[in-house]
Amino acid sequence: MAKRPTFPSELRFDPLSHDWVIIATGRGKRPETFKKERKREIIPSQKNCPLCQIDKGKMILSLGNTFVIPNKYPALIPSNNLNEKSDGPYQKMDGVGYHEVIITREHRKSIAQLSVGQVRELIDVYQLRYLDLMKRKFVKYVSIFHNHGEEAGASIFHPHSQIVASPVIDPDLNRAISNSQKYFQEKKKCIYCLMNQWDEKAKKRVVFENREFLVVCPFVSKTAFEMIISPKKHLPYFEKITEDEKKYLAQALQVALKKVHRALGNPPYNFYLHTAPCDGRNYDFYHWHWTILPKTAIWAGFELCTGIEISTIEPEKAAAYLKKQK
Repeated sequence: MAKRPTFPSELRFDPLSHDWVIIATGRGKRPETFKKERKREIIPSQKNCPLCQIDKGKMILSLGNTFVIPNKYPALIPSNNLNEKSDGPYQKMDGVGYHEVIITREHRKSIAQLSVGQVRELIDVYQLRYLDLMKRKFVKYVSIFHNHGEEAGASIFHPHSQIVASPVIDPDLNRAISNSQKYFQEKKKCIYCLMNQWDEKAKKRVVFENREFLVVCPFVSKTAFEMIISPKKHLPYFEKITEDEKKYLAQALQVALKKVHRALGNPPYNFYLHTAPCDGRNYDFYHWHWTILPKTAIWAGFELCTGIEISTIEPEKAAAYLKKQK
């Protein structure tokens, strides 16, 4: 019998997005090699920082040391009309919606360096703005995201998150919702709950957990050191988060970001929320969660032409390395 060849990678299938990802198992990098030696960071002066010099008259919300202002260069703006039109086989509408910036007072400290209490305050603001914007005309989805580092799209050094309320649901979320619904209809179970239970039992990809939340490097990690923060209970709607749940979410988010900060040497990263849309439909089959994506690689020709991402470390090894960070 011919000897089975040693493969340099595994193809793993994501039941939510229905994407395939290549995980380098045979020639993958050691976790320590992702920690880059960075030049000493030059922190811009607070005197020239637009987010340190906020006009209080423009504030939408102020809560403790967290503020919300309109984005100076919004992707979408409010309007009473979508002005929907057809253009041959295409459709278009005006860029209607809302675009806000959520600012933490600390100029020098990233979210990874804040206390759990400060992160809890930020989550309070996320929820308050979500609850307000979801009621606005034409809003079907509220997106909350955070860019850390220039390579991750942060054009201003001062830590800030963004919130965009739009009349459309993004394709990635649409795909996950559709596949979650199909799975629920066929199996009578939530796919996210099933994955959480599997990971909690196996422990191989768990980075951190507390009473309410699980932090894992997903089985189908699209990037090295990707993490998902997911409620242990089946919860479709982030905006309905309780005071007690916010306390545990703040701990999970702060711990996860601190571990990435220490393990990879303060890398650029993005994190974002996926939750059920606010378009009036029933999404009880869905399960909200946060995704953290460190910038550890650049898409090249293969990724661009196939849409198949390559992760150069097994999520099991990434989780073990992150778990060690204190």
